[in-house]
Amino acid sequence: MGKVAEIGCILCRHLGFGETPAQVHHLKEECGAGQRQSDFLTIPLCQPHHTGSVGIHGLGRKAFERTYKLSELDLLAMTIERLGAGCR
Repeated sequence: MGKVAEIGCILCRHLGFGETPAQVHHLKEECGAGQRQSDFLTIPLCQPHHTGSVGIHGLGRKAFERTYKLSELDLLAMTIERLGAGCR
């Protein structure tokens, strides 16, 4: 999860805001209430995009996806791509 956080906020990067410090968000896809996904299913989000009023926890998943036109899985794909780029 440290490598994921080192990427910086994947959404800020996508929106052209550059590198911003990130917290690790566990995806909620196919996960019941009160449960947490594997540490392999995480994305880096800055505090505003994670727990802030414009974030996934502040807006809720559906409103977050409508606002940014991206799902958690889209952001996971970007994260995996970014992690792979660091291995070359």
